[in-house]
Amino acid sequence: MNTAAIFSHQPWNKGKFIGQKAPLRLRDIWAIRVRLQLTDRVRDLALFDLAIDSKLRACDLTKLRLRDVAHGDHVSPRAIVMQQKTQRPVQFEITEQTRTALDAWIHLAKLRNDDFLFPSRLHCSEHLSTRQYARIVKAWVTSIGLDPALYGTHTLRRTKASLIYRRTKNLRAVQLLLGHTKLESTVRYLGIEVDDALEMAEQTEV
Repeated sequence: MNTAAIFSHQPWNKGKFIGQKAPLRLRDIWAIRVRLQLTDRVRDLALFDLAIDSKLRACDLTKLRLRDVAHGDHVSPRAIVMQQKTQRPVQFEITEQTRTALDAWIHLAKLRNDDFLFPSRLHCSEHLSTRQYARIVKAWVTSIGLDPALYGTHTLRRTKASLIYRRTKNLRAVQLLLGHTKLESTVRYLGIEVDDALEMAEQTEV
């Protein structure tokens, strides 16, 4: 065995920011959305809006087919998909704004019922890969001046869930929306114990 090769091996995460990726703030969401609208990025706008609404993992979002979100010529207000990681179904809402963005993309791309919703532009893959999606997310956050090391594909999954929790404090609802099997997973995922403790500390004067 080549010991020199072993000691020279660089860990995959060397120099990378590891940990929970931050969710977007409302102003970040609108900054990205407006930028995509102004630059006429029809596919990216549909992808961004659906990522926010669906709260799906990258592996599930990129494999969506048209039939998963639409019936005939109409995008549905709700959808249900089987999660790859847990093999459990999860439902999500598709807001009017997202339905409009998806309609524009579906007509532009001339998608049919069985087509992947976001086809890959590379010949080696039928649909957008998680790696391609990660690069797109990085470009989005960079375009509005955010540090791409602090954000990733899980940012889009966490964003609406975090906003819902902040407004309602309903942890069970967020668990269902994220498709988590255990409530503890949702607590860890949102990092709410630490955030709530800090919030209470900030509001307590001594």
